[in-house]
Amino acid sequence: RPRYLLAAALFIVTVVTTAIAGALYQGADIIHHPARITQGIPFSASLLLILVTHELGHYIASKRHGVTTTLPMFIPGPPIPPMIGTFGAVIRIKSPITTKKALVDIGAAGPLSGFIIALFVMAWGLKMSTIVPKASISGSLGLGSSLVFHLVSYVTVGPLPEGRDIMLHPVAFSGWIGLFVTAMNLLPIGQLDGGHIVYAILGHRHRVFSFAMVGALLILGMVSWPGWFIWAVLISVIGMWHPPVEDQHVPLDMPRKLVCLCAAVVFVLTFMPTPFYII
Repeated sequence: RPRYLLAAALFIVTVVTTAIAGALYQGADIIHHPARITQGIPFSASLLLILVTHELGHYIASKRHGVTTTLPMFIPGPPIPPMIGTFGAVIRIKSPITTKKALVDIGAAGPLSGFIIALFVMAWGLKMSTIVPKASISGSLGLGSSLVFHLVSYVTVGPLPEGRDIMLHPVAFSGWIGLFVTAMNLLPIGQLDGGHIVYAILGHRHRVFSFAMVGALLILGMVSWPGWFIWAVLISVIGMWHPPVEDQHVPLDMPRKLVCLCAAVVFVLTFMPTPFYII
């Protein structure tokens, strides 16, 4: 049976932890002034809107195809910067996904729906962000820029003067996180969302492709961001095997081919070789 009480309790705790994280990013002293936790509401609300949309995309697509799943379970995390108060959310699939059509729909529904919301959140947040001299933020943690982030920031903020950078508003930061989460879920490996899509396309060759992608992450870890080593290890531990589907011999229909193409484009637009760096 659906565990409504557990899902609701985890969500409420995650609301609190993300609000605390958002308030701390604003410099609020919530220990001596607890009421200032309200300063973290914009960050918490915008971040959870993206994550809830992502998980509901999976959940609704699963229900449409008759696949049994758990309710979305949010995972609270430490609210102390550089943490954001949550480790995201998960949905466990409790019955087999038997067709490639269902595999593509369920795998793509989460990241594509979350991506759309993240775009609006980021655009809104960028309008409230400030442009500062790079010298004033030297030594702090910088966030990488994906192709779509470059495009949206150019449209909303305009070209930056020489020696200037954008200090993201908490809402814009939550939009950036949403894009990062989208790219990580669309990694074409194992049983990640991108892995489901690759299996629908490649079938049994999916595992070889996954090993190649893990190798690519290891190379990225050496040349751009060491965090890719952690991702490569985690994905390898979770496993790169994918359960088979019954209609592997049946070609994908045109609507699902278009969904796969959209997922690939979104992955290219959101992927950042160096998500974090020191300014």
